[in-house]
Amino acid sequence: MSARGRWAEAQLHYVFKDTTLLDLALTHRSASRANNERLEYLGDSFLNFAIARRLFELRRDDTEGDLSRARAALVKESTLAAIGQRIGVDAHLMLGAGELRTGGAQRSAVLADAVEALIGAVLLDGGAAAAEAVVDLMFAAELASLPDAATLKDSKTRLQEWLQGRGLPLPSYVVTEVHGRDHEQTFVVECEVRDKNVQTTGRGQSRRRAEQDAAAAMLVVLTGEQQ
Repeated sequence: MSARGRWAEAQLHYVFKDTTLLDLALTHRSASRANNERLEYLGDSFLNFAIARRLFELRRDDTEGDLSRARAALVKESTLAAIGQRIGVDAHLMLGAGELRTGGAQRSAVLADAVEALIGAVLLDGGAAAAEAVVDLMFAAELASLPDAATLKDSKTRLQEWLQGRGLPLPSYVVTEVHGRDHEQTFVVECEVRDKNVQTTGRGQSRRRAEQDAAAAMLVVLTGEQQ
């Protein structure tokens, strides 16, 4: 068995029958025209299903919106990259010379894509049950520590629900400043709750993030709740 095969058995608890699928899952596009992009596509689709199914089973009181937020909190680049680092994907990636020079093995996007590609490879090699078992193993810690539904709601949603629960009108958000060059901009947004005569300011690299920041600040002002 190859070093990659031994690693997969140790970290994924899975033995590949077709080791070329394992090699392909760990091949970045910078290294070869035959790379992990198609397996990543397959793994991403299956991962969303597998996590949705597991959340459906584990969080029986959650609404559809709650479940969607929980899945989004798990199936995202930062989480996948952290899993990739934890299981040592970086040590087994095949990268082109340019990616190697620039530290590509540690880039979040590269790690996340490889994790999804590994899931796709297991799906093709061993079927849905085997792939679900790998997903459960990979995400065991994240599933165990996932916050409750209320905590997962973003700041704008929580502010809106707080105001509606008290019969107050929704807040307004206005972009007051934009700094920086294209693709490197910082937005400044003002959130106002007129009936409370309160304004807060938020900043972010997109309008949406700035609005979320302003809403979080407003929640602190209105409720004392630290985000």
